[in-house]
Amino acid sequence: MSENIQTTRFPNGLTVITDRMPDVRSATLGFFFDRGSRHEPAELNGISHFIEHTVFKGTTKRSALEIAVEQDRLGGNLDAFTTHEETGFAIKVIDDRLEEAFELIADMLLNPRFDEKELKSERRVIIEEIKMVEDSPEEYLGDIFTAAFFPDHPLGLSISGTAKTVRKFTSGLAREYFGLAFQPSNLVITAAGNLKHRQVVQLAERSFAGTVKKQKRNSKNQQPVFAAPIIVKKNRNLEQAHMIVATPFVAAVNKQRYAADLLANLIGGGMSSRLWQKVREQRGLAYSVGASAAMFRDCGFFSIFAATSPKQMDEVLDLAINEIRLIVKNGVSTQELELAKQQSIASILLGLEDSAARAAILAQCEMLHGRYIPNAETLAAIRAVTVEEVNALARKFFRTEKIAFAALGDLNGLKVKRDRLAVE
Repeated sequence: MSENIQTTRFPNGLTVITDRMPDVRSATLGFFFDRGSRHEPAELNGISHFIEHTVFKGTTKRSALEIAVEQDRLGGNLDAFTTHEETGFAIKVIDDRLEEAFELIADMLLNPRFDEKELKSERRVIIEEIKMVEDSPEEYLGDIFTAAFFPDHPLGLSISGTAKTVRKFTSGLAREYFGLAFQPSNLVITAAGNLKHRQVVQLAERSFAGTVKKQKRNSKNQQPVFAAPIIVKKNRNLEQAHMIVATPFVAAVNKQRYAADLLANLIGGGMSSRLWQKVREQRGLAYSVGASAAMFRDCGFFSIFAATSPKQMDEVLDLAINEIRLIVKNGVSTQELELAKQQSIASILLGLEDSAARAAILAQCEMLHGRYIPNAETLAAIRAVTVEEVNALARKFFRTEKIAFAALGDLNGLKVKRDRLAVE
């Protein structure tokens, strides 16, 4: 599909990027702050996520109910999220409602009320959200794993914070942190759909251009030191046992990121992948099994995940480790790498039909690379990945001393020592 990308950078640090899609009737607006949970002091763990919630609780112009009513009136789905490295707000609407949608989100991000009564209620909501994670074995195990995998680093802390930290978030504290971190110098506004660049720039000028550029808050971006923990946490109340096998991997800005994604995909990214075929299709040991690559600005990790009956955990673990061992020893084939490429390319091309996906891509490119990466460049980089490059990555990162393991469930009999995780 054709690309019509335009970028405007404001003196106060705000960046506006648009992707015009004249053949659709939708328009997606995204407001992405280059701040997330890894930038928080430990004592404020979860405050970015807290702010993401509480800007919906009213502004100096609108009540929480009025925000909800206007969102519904626009017919769009106003979504918000917090990750380790960003906080985002996005809405997809019919193209002729773009201006109204922009004004709504701009009001929320410029004039949040942070009313103490509303914040008290939202603190309870977020604490319930934290309890939901503890009741979800996959998510709970993920939190246990990352805390041990990234020791003494913000990447190891929960994005939502803890009940203890959330209870401390007062109106004054939220307002102070918001003023320091959620400012135009940390903001990228993206828009994709049936719109004009000048239209979005004018809307941004009206709302944000007069905002003074402030000193960026000192953020914790130190390079994490990886650990290789082996954790078996027992919970007799679970019907299934859950596991993660992980190792350090490339960062999101690394030139080898394309090869890393393909390696993860051919191991466990689709129905034809090695793990899916051997664990699920051939042996019927698990409904949920796969592999993925999580990439941050300065690091990343590869992980295999699975859920199975406790009595089958030993077999699933051994199959996963053996698959890593086989790749290190024998490498990947040309045929399976080509299949992974086709799968990745198809996913990218299909995503181009969605204005929301294209708006998100604009933001990711800007925040990670400082420029828009054309689709043709991305597709060419994927096609250029060689078997030798993928095999070299596997040999570099899939090493016995780097393998981490975490499991949760009724696992009284499971015994895992380092030699069981050996891949060389």
